Amino acid sequence: QVQLVESGGGLVQAGGSLRLSCAASLRTFSSYVMAWFRQAPGKEREFVAAIRWSGSNTYYANSVKGRFTISRDNAKNTMYLQMNSLKPEDTAVYYCAARPTVAVTITPEDYDYWGQGTQVTVSS
Repeated sequence: QVQLVESGGGLVQAGGSLRLSCAASLRTFSSYVMAWFRQAPGKEREFVAAIRWSGSNTYYANSVKGRFTISRDNAKNTMYLQMNSLKPEDTAVYYCAARPTVAVTITPEDYDYWGQGTQVTVSS
């Protein structure tokens, strides 16, 4: 049974930082593309960042580029999202997702597995 469990969300002031983690129970974690998405109230789920199996290829939404860093530790079956210079518009539920392929996509429907989400709230 595949499980993705996010942690690290919380309340932070604008300009602050948070680090999200996603622990995966995938048998061959290193062969999956992993990604972060987020969904704010009343809005569609949107792509934040993705990382390929080796960790050497990363992709970011323009809105977070330069502020967020995605990484993974294949030995620990864990993915991370370091979020710096947070803004109120970053407030959302953040989800980790996985797909068993080498191809990165920013479309939520292309991902097979999802975590339950973790709330990030940035106050102004």
